[in-house]
Amino acid sequence: MFLSIKELVEQAQSYPTIGELMIATEQELTGRSREEIIELMERNLEVMADSIDEGIAGVKSVTGITGGDAKRLNEYLDSGNFLSGDTILRAVRNAVAVNEVNAKMGLICATPTAGSAGVVAGVLMAAREKLNLTHEEQLDFLFTAGAFGLVIANSASISGAEGGCQAEVGSASAMAAAALVAANGGTPQMAAEAVAITLKNVMGLICDPVAGLVEVPCVKRNAMGSSQAFISADMALAGIRSVIPPDEVIEAMYKVGRAMPSIFKETAEGGVATTPTGLRLSKEVYGETPAEEQPV
Repeated sequence: MFLSIKELVEQAQSYPTIGELMIATEQELTGRSREEIIELMERNLEVMADSIDEGIAGVKSVTGITGGDAKRLNEYLDSGNFLSGDTILRAVRNAVAVNEVNAKMGLICATPTAGSAGVVAGVLMAAREKLNLTHEEQLDFLFTAGAFGLVIANSASISGAEGGCQAEVGSASAMAAAALVAANGGTPQMAAEAVAITLKNVMGLICDPVAGLVEVPCVKRNAMGSSQAFISADMALAGIRSVIPPDEVIEAMYKVGRAMPSIFKETAEGGVATTPTGLRLSKEVYGETPAEEQPV
């Protein structure tokens, strides 16, 4: 069992991969057999792939506020006339697809939460194409992401209500970045550096869902998180290190989350949730005048 990134990196030296360390840790924590743990992760992988396919085909949220953007991105990719890299844009498309399925109350795999479910899934499926990952390597990707997510959850938070969106999409992006590094042959220490680089770049990100729903700006933040994961992974693989150690970055994120006002932690009382358009959409969804517009 590891409680810090430092311990994770040290213990990973005794295993073929970080993913194998995580499987052993799951066995220790849950009492499940290796076969049971892998079977459960295979189901997660299946759900991730299915939700991406469903989202790309085109879906609409229950409220009608969001939907169809994954399909638009797919058509944009097919045009070949895009500015960013093919792999990153595929990850972005995939991430949007998953979160649009979530917004329509479809089946997704929360990694680590429903609101941030698009990042790890989106990055994995794009990396699968880029790196020609086998089925076993895809599972290892998810176990690796889970290992780093376990430390973040225990040392800080993965909850937007507790730590802002830095704790949700930020954590998911860090998990995906670490798994990307490992999938591309990087060392456990490089994966740890990718976590630190990612979290520093989303530090202070607020959670401000319009109408209290996991749609705006959540869907597009998953897109941002997916692209950040690739950039962080490439930086770490290039040998770039974080001046601030990963565990200290996670602690800093935790402190920022605790200091963050409640209006920026999933209450829909700040940020884009209280813009004129955000308030109007809230009124349309619930058929009532938001508190911010009610006479005193």
